[in-house]
Amino acid sequence: MRWCLYVDMDAFYVSCELRDHPELRGQPVAVGPDPRKGPVRGVVLSASYEARTFGLRSAMPVGRAHALCPTAVWLPANFRKYEAAAQQVRSVLLRFSSEVVPYSIDEAAVWVEAAGAEEAGALAGRVQSSIADELQLPSSIGVSPFRTVAKIATDLAKPRGIRVVPPEDTQDFLAPLPVRAVPGVGPKTEAILEGLGIRTVGELRGPHATLLQRRFGSFGEELMALASGTPREASELEVGPPKSRSSDRTLNEDSRDVELLEEAVRTLAEEAARGVQAEGFRYETVTLRIRWEDFQQVQRGHTLGAAREGTEPSVREAIRLLRELLQDERAGRNRRVRLLSVRLGGLRPRLGTQRRLDRYLRAGRPRGPHAALTTADTGPSPKR
Repeated sequence: MRWCLYVDMDAFYVSCELRDHPELRGQPVAVGPDPRKGPVRGVVLSASYEARTFGLRSAMPVGRAHALCPTAVWLPANFRKYEAAAQQVRSVLLRFSSEVVPYSIDEAAVWVEAAGAEEAGALAGRVQSSIADELQLPSSIGVSPFRTVAKIATDLAKPRGIRVVPPEDTQDFLAPLPVRAVPGVGPKTEAILEGLGIRTVGELRGPHATLLQRRFGSFGEELMALASGTPREASELEVGPPKSRSSDRTLNEDSRDVELLEEAVRTLAEEAARGVQAEGFRYETVTLRIRWEDFQQVQRGHTLGAAREGTEPSVREAIRLLRELLQDERAGRNRRVRLLSVRLGGLRPRLGTQRRLDRYLRAGRPRGPHAALTTADTGPSPKR
C-alpha cells in the first residue's frame, strides 16, 4: 500500500535560529522585524512554541505580537540559512523515497510503500530521527494513505510527534475534529458551517448535502467526501519538474483594507519565491487568486518574459495584480477579501545565480559601448 508521510518542520525559521543560538532554547523567540526598534510594518514569520503560549502566530502583525509578549526575543530573518536548511531536509527525504512533493519551504509529502500502518509508522520514525540527528531540526509527521488526512494528522502531532491513521480508521479519526482542522476551512467557513449546525467533521455527513453544495459548490462535495473517509485527491506524483508552487492564506476577518491586503500578498509572494528558490528553480509567471467573502473566486496572472529568482519580481507583480483586481472590484460589488493566494509558475532549473546589471557594472566589467554582456552575467534577455 502507498502511504503519505506528511513532514512539517516545527517552527522552521525559529528552529534554524535556535540551532545556531542554543542559549535561547526555552525562551519565547520570534523571527521578524523587531518592534522594539520603533514603529515597524511587518509580520511574525515564525514563533517558538514558548512564544505561542502567549498567542503569537505566523503572519501576526509584529506590533500586536509585542503587546502579547513584550519579553519575546526577536531575531532578523536569514532566508539564505532557511533555504539551505530546506535543501538539506529535502536531501534526507529523498533517501527514503523518490516521490517527494514539496508544498512549501518547510512542508512536503513523502510517498512510500509499506505493508501496513505499523511499517509506515516505523518509516516515519526513521525519517524524523534522521532529520533530528543529522540536521538538529525538529519535525512532525502525519501518516495516512490520503495526503489530506496525513496533513491533518501532522497538525495534531505537533510538536515533534508522529500520528498514524490507518485507512480503516480514517472516518473515526476525522469525525470528532472541529471543521477548522480541515485545510481550507478558515474562520468565515467555520462560521457558516456552524450556522448550518455543523461543528465537527463527522457532522458533515449529516443531511446537509444540498445546502453544502449550494453554499460551497465543489468544495462542499470535497468536505463531504473527506468526512466519509474517502477524500478526493489528485495524483500526488508529479512527473518531471514541478510546474508551479503557491502560498495562500485565509484572513482572520474578511477585509477591504488595502494596506493589510498588500502586506499579506507581500508575505505570500516572498514565501512562494523562497520556496521555489530553495527547490533550485526560477519562475516565469506570477498569478494572484482572490476568494471573496461570498466564496466566488477571481485570479489574474502575468508572464514575466524570462525566468526570475528572488522575492522582488514576485512581490512587485503580485501587488500590482492585487491593485488591479481591487480596482475592478470597487467599480462593481466591492466585496471583501477572505483568501489570498500567490502562485509562481513556469518553473525552470537554476543554472547559476542571476546577477543584476548594476552588480555587473560595480564588479568592474567593461562599460564602453562595445562591452559584451552574456546571459551568464545578466540572466536571459526579456522577450518583447
